[in-house]
Amino acid sequence: MQIIGAVLERSGAAAPFARSRPITVGPLDLDEPGPGELRVRIEAAGVCHSDLSVVDGNRRRPTPMLLGHEAAGIVEHVGDGVTDVVPGTRVVMTFLPRCGTCAGCRTEGRLPCEVGTDANNAGTLVGGGIRLQRAGRGFGGREDVHHHLGVSAFASHAVVSRTSVVPVDADVPAEIAALLGCAVLTGGGAVVNAGRPEPGSRVIVVGLGGVGMAALLVAVALGHEVIGVDAVDSKLALARELGADAAYAPADAVGAGERAQVVIEAAGSARAFETALELTAPGGTTVTVGLPAPAARASVSPLVLTAQARTIVGSYLGSAVPRRDIPRFVDLWRTGRLPLERLVSSRIRLDELNEAMDRLAQGSELRQLITFSD
Repeated sequence: MQIIGAVLERSGAAAPFARSRPITVGPLDLDEPGPGELRVRIEAAGVCHSDLSVVDGNRRRPTPMLLGHEAAGIVEHVGDGVTDVVPGTRVVMTFLPRCGTCAGCRTEGRLPCEVGTDANNAGTLVGGGIRLQRAGRGFGGREDVHHHLGVSAFASHAVVSRTSVVPVDADVPAEIAALLGCAVLTGGGAVVNAGRPEPGSRVIVVGLGGVGMAALLVAVALGHEVIGVDAVDSKLALARELGADAAYAPADAVGAGERAQVVIEAAGSARAFETALELTAPGGTTVTVGLPAPAARASVSPLVLTAQARTIVGSYLGSAVPRRDIPRFVDLWRTGRLPLERLVSSRIRLDELNEAMDRLAQGSELRQLITFSD
């Protein structure tokens, strides 16, 4: 079938992207789902730093690539072997497929799936296939368009592996469901799966973008004392409004002597990581979920780690098992304790993605959502 999608033509284009325009929107052909796959009509998709990191070249992926990895939609058609999801079901799309059998999957979320990681790096679905094509450029014919993290949600429809989706009940709105696929799994998962704070203990979140604010919301929902840290005043104000006990600029948090047993770093920069370490109390855990540039380096004192019995934990996708964790967050949302709608900072069209990437790079947004009508 023919769809409309947003394709990254080249990685590492010069900013501002509104001028260099590395993302184009146009028609593509989408194959029918193969065995173990399904076709989803996209309802809502979020714009995340993981998209930006491919656009700006910090994380190299094969191009052309149809971007988008945080989304929700309605299943329209299932391939052979898919028996537990039926057309008409709303699903959350997650960016790390899990085969369920590899060494990574056997760690219950601590390590990513090896099969899914290989497919994501290659720009394919889990089975190694590519389901997207378009008219060739220059010589006619056809060319493949790679998948982004097994999802490619910046489009009207997507074909994905069954292992890339989690069904949710119809009462979960599409915009909430989309946020569950990355922002909430990554940020909230970093709290509950990697940080594991004791009941009633303090949690500090460094970096209040979509992922960091989701971590803050989950920590508040679970009854912890929460401190937010960010360089943007408007985000500090929102953090207080959403239940943070205090909110500081990074230097002010350090200067005030704030410390916590669990500190979540969600900014994706070496300096933010160093700030998170400074804010971690003796015996505490620093959880890093941000994705800095590959060449970024941070300064760490091994003596402090030893003398203060500190722990540093890396957490990819919030150390989550989506089928286990998404229902937990849905339950918190249903009870009114997790107001995920507050993460949506703006709604945009597909043809505004270049400008959206600029705003994301400037730190002025939480989650920009693309919504699709029937």
